[in-house]
Amino acid sequence: MTAFLLLVALAVGISAYVGWAVREIAHGDAVWGFVVAAPIVYFAPAILLVSVWFVLTWIWRTPRPPEARIGPMATVRLFLTEVWTLGASWPLMAFHRLIMRDPPANRSTHPVLLVHGVLVNDGVWFPLRRGLERRGITPIYTMNYGPPLADIEGFADQLRAKIDQICGSTGANQVILVGHSMGGLVARAYLRRFGASRVEKLVTMGTPHHGSLLAWGFPGRDLEQMRPGSEWLSELNRQESEPAPVPITSIWSRHDSMVAPQASSQLACAHNVAVIGVGHNAMLIDEGVIERLAREVGAARASA
Repeated sequence: MTAFLLLVALAVGISAYVGWAVREIAHGDAVWGFVVAAPIVYFAPAILLVSVWFVLTWIWRTPRPPEARIGPMATVRLFLTEVWTLGASWPLMAFHRLIMRDPPANRSTHPVLLVHGVLVNDGVWFPLRRGLERRGITPIYTMNYGPPLADIEGFADQLRAKIDQICGSTGANQVILVGHSMGGLVARAYLRRFGASRVEKLVTMGTPHHGSLLAWGFPGRDLEQMRPGSEWLSELNRQESEPAPVPITSIWSRHDSMVAPQASSQLACAHNVAVIGVGHNAMLIDEGVIERLAREVGAARASA
């Protein structure tokens, strides 16, 4: 569904812009003006969305210690990187079936499964997967779940099927789960319902373990579940202070642009790793975050 809607939006948008440019050029306007304006027009929706998210997450931000504060130039870089990541993800999601395919079925140990967040598909993992592969981490699998606004418990059912498929095709007994945003909650819902026998470790990235106030701005059952204080989150976190069923690392950003307040990503039973100056979506392309994730995966493999 996400890919189809993005394909339609991209096709309609490009057709409308090209048609308008051709008409205006035929009336004497300069070609270069439309060439220069094209990327501005393309990224305009991303600029609008990120601007709204930055304002809201600043209002409801978690107080930052002095060493975590950034200056004006770093703030501009933070904003522009988030805009770039969001805009660049649209074609990746639209054509995800062409660029995101599971590895060939071969016997292997410690396979990694990447679980995406809300309202996206596995196309968002393209840069991060390449970053992990450059660091020697294979095999890496992705999954898609839906429908986009359904119950997280249903997504956990789909995660169970994917894990069973991976274990069957690789001969591995367990997988390492990596969840971005809501993907981390899907993984935790899986662990609560089906146990930890198939999971070696869980790493979450920008996951709102205690909800995000931005979830009030969207419809859908899964967004309801991600609202702070929801019955579903309260039950998920009921035994948060007790030891986790598997080792959990929560990588979170003090400047997350969609999790408000940002400290919602901290989990009592997890090893919490804070990063600075990285937006919510930009965690998927940030080299520092990818390097940290690679170390977490490597540590899990070494301990096993």
